[in-house]
Amino acid sequence: MSFTVLVCDDSAIARKMAIKSLPSALQKNVYQAADGEEALSVLNARRIDLLLLDLTMPVLDGVGVLESIRQHVHEVYVLIISGDIQPHMQQKIRQFNVLGFLPKPVCTTQMSYTLNQYGLY
Repeated sequence: MSFTVLVCDDSAIARKMAIKSLPSALQKNVYQAADGEEALSVLNARRIDLLLLDLTMPVLDGVGVLESIRQHVHEVYVLIISGDIQPHMQQKIRQFNVLGFLPKPVCTTQMSYTLNQYGLY
């Protein structure tokens, strides 16, 4: 069984950095989305195990994606990677049972540690 990852961020550079921060074994089946609507399209079309999600994006932001995931009961682990590190935003996203919150730019050590905590790597 292969583990699939979806990286959703409006910045192509940020998506690339997030992918590089993943353990190499998880870099094999990675999809990308530039905004929340694209992410939801991928989630509806494919089985995704892990969603790396930015919060601030055009079209549909990360909170909108989280709300849709909860409404449509997508079974996916979500890890927030965002530059929006304000305490009120972190508190807001905790209601969605995300795995965690990593500030940008994410480092490989933080990513591995977080994924290891949940047995995903």
